Amino acid sequence: MTGSSTCREAIPPLDDPTRRPLWSVMIPTYNCARYLGETLRSVLAQDPGPDAMDIVVVDDASSDDPASVVEDLGRGRIQFYRQARNLGLHANLAACLRQSRGLLVHLLHGDDCVSSGFYAAMESGFADPAVGAAFCRWRVIDGNGAALSHAEAEAPFPGRLPDALAVLASGQRIVTPSIAVRRSVWEQLGGFDERLQSAEDWEMWVRIAAHHAIHYDPRVLASYRVHENSATARAMHNAREMRDTRRAMDLFAPLLPPHRQRQILRGAARLYAARCIERGRALNRAGRFADARAHACMALRFVTGLRTLRSAAAIFLRVS
Repeated sequence: MTGSSTCREAIPPLDDPTRRPLWSVMIPTYNCARYLGETLRSVLAQDPGPDAMDIVVVDDASSDDPASVVEDLGRGRIQFYRQARNLGLHANLAACLRQSRGLLVHLLHGDDCVSSGFYAAMESGFADPAVGAAFCRWRVIDGNGAALSHAEAEAPFPGRLPDALAVLASGQRIVTPSIAVRRSVWEQLGGFDERLQSAEDWEMWVRIAAHHAIHYDPRVLASYRVHENSATARAMHNAREMRDTRRAMDLFAPLLPPHRQRQILRGAARLYAARCIERGRALNRAGRFADARAHACMALRFVTGLRTLRSAAAIFLRVS
């Protein structure tokens, strides 16, 4: 067994592959009951029925009460599992994947949501048997559901994403609520890489694109929530996200075409160096000087050019 395979949870095939639904909507939760109702309503509004869709909440031993939210809204339609103890994000995601029965799996975190038409749009993409995953354009929302930003469109019309491997490796373009994946692909490639606490999703999408065609729909059909208690918000402040982003690039580099590998990775490195500098300046303004310096150091791990060096030095001197 290779080192990489030991860091990626195996997703075994189902013992009984008969009478499977088309969809498994797997909803991992941890202390997000406040938002779970909106998440569940966004799925139930598109529910094709239990023969076509499993809806399962897998809770990682939360201290709030997601079970009551599921009971109130689901009325027996939504399955609920609670871990006996807190396992952490990776293990709970792996549990979601192992419990899924559908041909198509949608991982929808309990604080995110989808818009009307999401499942129909993704299903149409999987009509192409070469497609291993399908995703849509998405928005970022805050704790109150207000839109903060929208992802740029990758293509004007639905269809296979051209040059998908290079496009997805050049920067994180997908958030988890916006993508669905064939269960057979999870069985083939394994789960998220446990060496990454952040950016594990980026590495996963690139890994899928290295083996399968990717379908894209330019409609905004998914919402990714950022709030003060979200894992993304916590990772952004201390530069952990950027450290794992750098490591994710190292992990997926061997999957890239050899004659284009350097070009693709240099483009991604420039993107994330600029993002580190931008965050470092913002953190300085907020008085979080240690976190600002951590981002400046990370910028230099991506790019060591004179311009980046000057920007990083300004952050250290607090003159940015």
